[in-house]
Amino acid sequence: MNRNIYTVFSSRFPADRGATFIETAEGRRFSYADLDAQSASLAGFLRGLGTKPGDRVAVQVEKSPQALFLYLACLRAGLIYVPLNPAYRQAEIGYFLEDAAPAVVVCMPALHDMVGAAADARNIARVYTLDSAGGGTLTELAAATPPDFDTAALAADAIAVILYTSGTTGSPKGAMLSHANLAANALALHQAWGFRPDDVLLHALPIFHIHGLFVACHCVLLNGGKMIFLPKFDAAEVVRRLPQATVFMGVPTYYTRLLAEPAFGREACRNMRLFTCGSAPLLTQTFEEFRQRTGHEILERYGMTETGMNTSNPLAGPRRPGTVGPPLPGVSVRIVGEHGAELPVGEVGALEVKGANVFSGYWRKPAKTAAEFTADGWFKTGDLARRDADGYVAIVGRAKDLIISGGLNIYPKEIEGYLDNLDGVLESAVIGLAHTDFGEAVTAIVVRAPGRDDLTENLILSKLKERIANYKVPKRVFFTNELPRNAMGKVQKNLLRERCASGQTP
Repeated sequence: MNRNIYTVFSSRFPADRGATFIETAEGRRFSYADLDAQSASLAGFLRGLGTKPGDRVAVQVEKSPQALFLYLACLRAGLIYVPLNPAYRQAEIGYFLEDAAPAVVVCMPALHDMVGAAADARNIARVYTLDSAGGGTLTELAAATPPDFDTAALAADAIAVILYTSGTTGSPKGAMLSHANLAANALALHQAWGFRPDDVLLHALPIFHIHGLFVACHCVLLNGGKMIFLPKFDAAEVVRRLPQATVFMGVPTYYTRLLAEPAFGREACRNMRLFTCGSAPLLTQTFEEFRQRTGHEILERYGMTETGMNTSNPLAGPRRPGTVGPPLPGVSVRIVGEHGAELPVGEVGALEVKGANVFSGYWRKPAKTAAEFTADGWFKTGDLARRDADGYVAIVGRAKDLIISGGLNIYPKEIEGYLDNLDGVLESAVIGLAHTDFGEAVTAIVVRAPGRDDLTENLILSKLKERIANYKVPKRVFFTNELPRNAMGKVQKNLLRERCASGQTP
């Protein structure tokens, strides 16, 4: 039996392949026939380069229908798709190309020189371009390939994607998700959220991470439905488009910005049946204000790169603000204490998950993989949680040193590494501070080297912007003579957060 997830999708395509799959902001329409033909041509082109199942394809492009077709082409060809944030800079790209060792790299034209240089340095010869309008060397060359590719027959454990997630050590690690992982999670979400034949998804998320690419697109593909494909989130445009849709998926920042739009309310949401939220905690205040304004309750769920979605508030039943709901079908969760024993209802402990959705491990990091699983096969999420008597899970904190800003994961250790390498910086600490729009704002506390009073906040920020993606760049830089430490020498970031939040000098 072929376990390629594309065969699962294609079995759900509408009988009329001329039905619309994607409608762009400009009004261009791509049918399911277009999806099948273009992904076939791209798959044939990639395999015609001499690639074989299991080879990696690294992709750093802007959102477009063709970018999504490229992802589906990799699935069909048995190639491992490696999406990269378009905001990544040269040093970051170099690391990913070194680690993933892709056979093919696809980037947007504006980054060709930078990405090409990084690829050349690692003997990667095949570098193609793809722009936001679907043009570029990739689609130009693939157009000559007949659209009749036979989807590769794969085992359930064949790796479909590698998603890079930063770690507390500062070195991003690639989470390997199989075709079976993706299929199990997609089917569970499609069922749990009650997708209907007439559903239309308003898609405003990026497609370089799990939320926009898998959660959103996979549900539509399984439904054989339509999505309105916006290039990015724009609150005014979302409000304008909502009457044409029935489902919207977002991060907390999206919802706070929608609530700031005067035109947003019950009339704009008249045809909507479902709003979901994830990637960061949703404030109870936002939940309540949204309900009062629209008559809708946001459905909050919980997932992570390594597992896809784990829990979800119910479609039918109480959606409890401050919780992420019970486990999804096929997913088990437990909350354990310091020594691994499961805790009683209501007690806070470490959240662990198990199920067909859970990844197989980190790319080329067996020791790290082993450390993240218990002896009996549960994955350690690194989150602290409690569970009530009805099975609803509430995430109460993060055991791992993670900042979530605008729905994107940022690990302080990575930023600290760049800061500490700047001329004039003696040492640094990076923390997250509460922010009404982003959820958390990346904030740096820096100790200058002696005699380096010339090192200013603006200078540090400008240097960082040359080296790392903009979303990782701190919103503020504070200076201090020394970082507070405990008896073991560990920086006390809790004190730094308290001081900064209260307006004190760190």
